[in-house]
This record gives sequence, C-alpha cells and structure tokens, in this order.
Amino acid sequence: MTKRGFLLGKFLPPHAGHVFMCETAAHLCDQLTVLVCSIDAEPVSGVLRAAWMADLLPGCRVLHMHREIPQEPADHPDFWAIWRAAIREFHPEPIDEVYGSEPYVFRLAAALEASPILIDPEREIFPISGTAVRADPVRHWDMIPGPVRPYFQKRICLAGAESTGKSTLAARLAAHFSTRCMPEYGRAYDVHYRQGSGWELRHFVDLAVTHMAMRKALASSAGPLFFEDTDPLQTAVWSLMLMDEIDPALQAILDTMDRPDLYLLLSPEVAWVNDGTRYFGDMRERLRFHGFCERLLRDHGFRFETIEGGDWDDRFRRAALVCQRMADIPPGQ
Repeated sequence: MTKRGFLLGKFLPPHAGHVFMCETAAHLCDQLTVLVCSIDAEPVSGVLRAAWMADLLPGCRVLHMHREIPQEPADHPDFWAIWRAAIREFHPEPIDEVYGSEPYVFRLAAALEASPILIDPEREIFPISGTAVRADPVRHWDMIPGPVRPYFQKRICLAGAESTGKSTLAARLAAHFSTRCMPEYGRAYDVHYRQGSGWELRHFVDLAVTHMAMRKALASSAGPLFFEDTDPLQTAVWSLMLMDEIDPALQAILDTMDRPDLYLLLSPEVAWVNDGTRYFGDMRERLRFHGFCERLLRDHGFRFETIEGGDWDDRFRRAALVCQRMADIPPGQ
C-alpha cells in the first residue's frame, strides 16, 4: 500500500532547512507532494519558487497554488475549512502523513485526516529562515541552495578592448571575493573554430549563446558575487569591429538578456601585448573598440564603471572597492 505524504510552505525563498525537511519527508513516505503557496503581496514570484523546489526535489511531486486566501487562523473563522478545500483541489487522493517544522502541522493534519510528523521544530540542524535569507543573503550564503543562488547574486562583467587586463582582473577579483569567474569563451571559440579568419555574423550568435549557457551552469556554485570575463555585449562589439554590423539574433540577445548588475569597462591606455590571438594593437583601433563598448553600454542603459590608469594593482584596488560597495559586502569578507 502506497503511503502518501504532504507538506506545504511558502519557501520564501527555499533554504537548506526546507530542503532538509522535504528530503526527510521523502524518506518517510512512498509519494511526497509539496505544495508551494503564494499570494500577490510576496516579494519573490511563486512560480519561481515552485520551479526552484521542483529542481531541488527530483522524484517528488511539486505543485504551486497562487491564491488570495487567509494566511493565519485569526484572519477568518473558517480558516481551516478554506485550506482543507484548497488542498483537496490539488491533492484529491487521501493523505497519510503531513510534515512540517512548525506546530501548525498538528492542526493541518487533523483537517486533512492524516498523521502529523514534526521535523526539527527548533531549527537545531539548520538554524535559518526565509526572512533571514532575504534580509542578508551574503551572511547566509551557505544556507542558500544552488538553484536559488543566482536570484541573490550580484553579477559583474568585465568589458573593454584587448589586452586591458580583463581575464587577469576577473580571476583576481574572483579569488579576492572567494567566488567563481566565468572565463571568456570567445578566445576558445576563435582558437578552435576560426583561427583568426572566416568570421560570419552567425558565428557571434553561436559564441554568445554558448557563453551564456556556460555562465548559467556555473552560477549555482558561485558566491554572492559572480564575475564574468566578457558577455554578449562584448561579443556584439567584436561583431562591429570585424563585420561592421550585428546579427539581428545577437541584437535580440543583447536586448533581452539577463543583464549584469555592473560592468567594469577597462580603459585601453595600458600597453598592448601580442599573445598570438589578438587582433587590434593599434591605439586608434583600441580606442574605437572602447568607444563601441561605451556606446552599447549607454544605449542599453547598463550600469558601468570605467576603470582607468596604467598601474595593474591600482586597477585591482579600484575595481574591488567598486564591487564591494555595489554588493554591500562588509570589508574583510
């Protein structure tokens, strides 16, 4: 006989304690249903929260109920009857056990004619709450599951002409803030596909799409700050430099992409170094590249800071200070 388990919550947002409770419940029954409940006034989309929970709980049935019904027993005299009817709509099958970490699980189980199972009510195992995560995600980063992290991350992208230190600075900033850096995919694409020639507009679209896919795959393992060495904006500038135009598909990506929180635009007054894969060493071309970057950043309303000067350590200090202030990370973290 199949034992059916049920739990509900706002998961606003999901955190390590939620995952622990749900995984424990899954071990206690044969079929677990998790109902993600949301109302209009909440700060994080219920659709997004349900998607996170489905990602975090493979093998469980995750349902989403967005409904303006009473949220506390004091809100309505028929509170428990209203919730019983709503839950039965989503879970018409008999429920054997109801799980939760708060005392209301006893009253809810009674309403559903099921047995209550209380899990870690004192939050001894994972001392965290959704309120604490929302208030200070940086402090509680280790309690935020991978799929949820990109929502709270601040993403910083480095842009600018060749040989302005983007790759070195991105890696150095990532090490400084104990996080990850998405490396430039364009260099690898050129080396393995183009070898410096034969560029077509469609190639820049392929490059941008692959770069974004890699960045999304990496974000869940990164910290509160996530650094990116170039992105579709930089790819669009390369298209302008090499082809004098941007493919409409690449322009559509640029117009609709998940934009970084901040761009660091590196100025080109530092010395150009020919590493065998670079194209534009002439200062006029370097300034033209920089101008394209600045124009696209302004045209799309992207937030950016220009990092100038010829001293590499000074550039790093300025960039780190900008990032720390932007992400509201206390000094020393």
